[in-house]
Amino acid sequence: MHAYRSHTCADLTAKNVGDTVRLSGWVHRVRDHGGILFIDLRDHYGITQVLCDPDSPVFAEVEKVRSEWCIRIDGTVKARAPELVNPKIPTGEIEVFVRDLEVLGAAQELPLMVFGDQEYPEETRLRYRYLDLRRENMQRNMTLRSDVVASMRKRMWDKGFREFQTPIITASSPEGARDFLVPSRLHPGKFYALPQAPQQFKQLIMASGYDKYFQIAPCFRDEDPRADRSPTDFYQLDLEMSFVTQQDVFDTIQPVLQGVFEEFGGGRKVDADWPQISYADAAKWYGTDKPDLRNPIKMQDCSDHFRGSGFAIFAKLLEQDGTEIRAIPAPTGGSRKFCDRMNAFAQKEGLPGMGYIFWRETDGQMEAAGPLAKNIGPERTEAIRQQLGLGVGDAAFFLGGKPKTVEGVAGKARNVIGEELGLTDKDRFAFAWIVDFPIYEKDAETGAIDFEHNPFSMPQGGMEALMGDPLEVKGFQYDLACNGYELVSGAIRNHKPDVMLKAFEIAGYGEEEVKNRFGALFQAFHYGAPPHGGCAAGIDRIVMLLADTVNIREVIMFPMNQRAEDLMMNAPSDPSNEQLRELRLRVLPPEA
Repeated sequence: MHAYRSHTCADLTAKNVGDTVRLSGWVHRVRDHGGILFIDLRDHYGITQVLCDPDSPVFAEVEKVRSEWCIRIDGTVKARAPELVNPKIPTGEIEVFVRDLEVLGAAQELPLMVFGDQEYPEETRLRYRYLDLRRENMQRNMTLRSDVVASMRKRMWDKGFREFQTPIITASSPEGARDFLVPSRLHPGKFYALPQAPQQFKQLIMASGYDKYFQIAPCFRDEDPRADRSPTDFYQLDLEMSFVTQQDVFDTIQPVLQGVFEEFGGGRKVDADWPQISYADAAKWYGTDKPDLRNPIKMQDCSDHFRGSGFAIFAKLLEQDGTEIRAIPAPTGGSRKFCDRMNAFAQKEGLPGMGYIFWRETDGQMEAAGPLAKNIGPERTEAIRQQLGLGVGDAAFFLGGKPKTVEGVAGKARNVIGEELGLTDKDRFAFAWIVDFPIYEKDAETGAIDFEHNPFSMPQGGMEALMGDPLEVKGFQYDLACNGYELVSGAIRNHKPDVMLKAFEIAGYGEEEVKNRFGALFQAFHYGAPPHGGCAAGIDRIVMLLADTVNIREVIMFPMNQRAEDLMMNAPSDPSNEQLRELRLRVLPPEA
C-alpha cells in the first residue's frame, strides 16, 4: 500500500464497503458521541467521516488529535445506517473505522478556524493565508481560477493562437500607472522596470511576423488599491493579431470569454448579444464607461424642459456654457419615501440633494408630484414624462452641471436606484463593448493637451484626423464592460512612424523623446510593420465575477493588503546594508 494513501477523501463509496484503506488529510472537526470519536477527515478533494471506539488499538492516540492536525489513518470501510447517510457529500454512504494512526503534522492553537463560516479580519486572513486557503470557499475559488486559466488557454490554442512569453525585467514605459523599478547591480545608477503590460513586446512580436500571439501575462503596477484591483500585480489574458480590424478582435475574443462564462458561471444567464456603445453615449446614458447593463435604466438629457422654467436653480445653471440637466428614470420608484431615500443618498455624495418628480393617481387622474413638478408646471412635467416613458407609480431624478462633474454621481445614483427597486437582474452576465474613445484630453488648469487613453492606439482617420481639433480625435480603442466592471481593454495599434510621431507631438512629446522612450517599437515600424491590434482581459476580475465576490483578494492566492503589504512574507522589507552597497544605493528616511 502507498505510504500515505490508497484513496483521496472524496473517493470512497458503498462499493468500497469491507475494503482496507489508507487516507491522509487534515482533521476538519472532531465529535465525541458517548465514547465514540468521529473525525471529518479533509483533503483537497473532499471529506470522509472516520470513527474510532475503545475497541480500536489506537483509540488513545485518536483522542489526542485536534483540529487541523495532519494525519494518516488505516481502516476498514463500513456502510452507514440508512438514516445516517449524508447525501451532501460523495462519501456520505460510508465511514471508515480507524485501526491505525500516524500523526504527520501536529497543529498548535489556531489563529483562525478552518471549519465553519466564522468571519475574521482581513489582516488575520492574509497573515495566515496558508490556513485561510484551507477553507472550503477559498479552495473552491482557487480551483475555479486554475480551471478558468486552463480553459482560456485551450480556447486560444483552438483559435490558432500560440503562447509566447515576454520579459519580466524590462525598460520603464508609460502605461498609465507607476512602474516598479528594479536597480541594476551590473549598471550602477540604472534601473530596470517590471512590465505594466507586455504592450510593446506583443507589438514587436507582430512586427516579427508572428500572426497570432497570446499569453497568460503577469503585469506589475504600483497603483492605489481598490476592492476590484490588486495594488501590485495582476494577470491578464493578453493577445495580439496581425492584419485585423477592430471587429476581427471582437469576433475573436467574444467566443473565448462567452464560453468561459458559460462554462463556469454556475448556470447564470450569459448574454450573447454584446452591443457596441460609444464612449460618449456610455457616459451620457450610464454615467460611466463600464456600465452595468443588467440595470435597464438609461439616463437622458432633459435640459430643454428646464430652460427658462420656474425652477430657478436649473434655469440659471443652463445659462452657463456646457451645462445640462441629466434625468435618471426610476420605474416603480414613485413614492415620496423612496424619493427621500435618494435625496439622502445625494447628500452623502456631497450634493445638497436631487430634484425629483413622481407620478401618482389622484381621483382617477395621473398627477405629477414633488417640488420640481410644482415649479415647472404641468406642460413641462408631462413632456418629461413622455420623453422618459414613465407612468403612474414611477419617478425621475435630476442632476445638473457640466457632464464631467455630474456623470460620476449620476452613474452611482442609477446603480442605487436599480438595486433598491429590484430592477437589476442579479442572475446574469451582461456585456458591452465601449468604443470610440477620445485619444486626447485638455488639462482644465493648464489647457495642455495630453493622452486621455492608450497612446499606442491608431487614430480613426489616421494622419488626416490629427491635423484637426485634437479633442475631436477618436481612437480605434475599446473596452469590454461586464456587470459594472471593465474586463477587457484593447486597440488597433498605430503602426505608422509618421502618424505615431504626430500623435505624440500633439501631446507634447518631441521626436527625440519618442525615440528614446519607445525606440525599439518606433524603429520596428520602419521595417514593414503590419496593421495589428489586440486586447487584454483581466483574469483576476473575471474570476471575481464568476466567484460572485466583490473583493479581488478572494480570488488571488497570495494577495497584498490595501496598503500593498504582504503580511505573511513581511514585504516590503528593509534591504541590508550589504545589498545597498552592492547596488550603490542610499535610502532616504521617510518625510515627516
